[in-house]
Amino acid sequence: MTQLSGIPLLLPAEIPSPTQSVWYLGPVPIRAYAMCILAGIVVAVWLTQRRLAARGAAPGVAIDISAWAVPFGIVGGRIYHVITDADKYFGPGRNPMDALKIYEGGLGIWGAIALGAVGAWIGCRQSGVDFRDFIDAAAPGVAIAQAMGRFGNWFNNELYGAETDVPWKLRIHVWDQAAGRAQLDLAGEPIVRGYFHPTFLYEALWVLVLAAFLIWLGRRFRLARGQVFAAYVMGYPVGRIVVENMRTDPATHILGQRVNTWTSILVFLLGAWLWWWFDKRAGARDEPADADGGSATATDTATDTEPVASPDGAAEGEAASGSEAGTGPPDRSPA
Repeated sequence: MTQLSGIPLLLPAEIPSPTQSVWYLGPVPIRAYAMCILAGIVVAVWLTQRRLAARGAAPGVAIDISAWAVPFGIVGGRIYHVITDADKYFGPGRNPMDALKIYEGGLGIWGAIALGAVGAWIGCRQSGVDFRDFIDAAAPGVAIAQAMGRFGNWFNNELYGAETDVPWKLRIHVWDQAAGRAQLDLAGEPIVRGYFHPTFLYEALWVLVLAAFLIWLGRRFRLARGQVFAAYVMGYPVGRIVVENMRTDPATHILGQRVNTWTSILVFLLGAWLWWWFDKRAGARDEPADADGGSATATDTATDTEPVASPDGAAEGEAASGSEAGTGPPDRSPA
């Protein structure tokens, strides 16, 4: 507790860090990082299903699609991490097999989203769900999962900022990564490396705010399908650029900036383009035939003509009727 002019303030003097990140159930290691990622996935799938159900989707469809999206996302996240931090795994004194040790941490969100979207697209095709509806429904849950995953970094005593003495400073220990615990001094006490900005927490709070904003945005405005996801793609990099430039962990630099900063800028521009493209696609009514001259898919036809449920569960029949008659804004649905 800190004091101001003799008056105690209910502020923490520091944020402690765990001294252990792995426990054993017999010979089986239970790693906090993996548990945080798993918990985030569970919450994301649950919330996505609730949001899809409000659109009239079948029970369990989010699980079916996630069975494709999650493995693709994990592989994509690991590939991105290994590519952008190749010096940790390749070169003199490095063991390339460490690139497979995903349980020690190291998932790049950009690769996870990119390849996860590919898996989600495959799952949507298999399940008969409009891909744009799915990514809109999934966006807030993905943001919440990111926040939960960042606590895996907290358990690993990693991804912190510069040294600081602010009341919410983060205690970081000298860490034994192989053992998954803090190193001990001669008295058996964890060795403290120092006190740093908790950048893991800054990012976690940012994506939670972003998740709430995405839910509000979809309820407040009648957006084109896919635009809630586009807002996520634009919104996350804004906070990530700030946090990225506070971090002090080793990273690849290009023109004096961390590679994730440049990636964030590119992703923001991609999100802006997606917002425009989804709106443009919704602004023109789908033709009976697609660009190849074939018939429109059953999924596209259904999502353009059937009543769309609002997030509160009420059907908006008027909007669907307007779309059928050609008088309402086609291809739009609430998030």
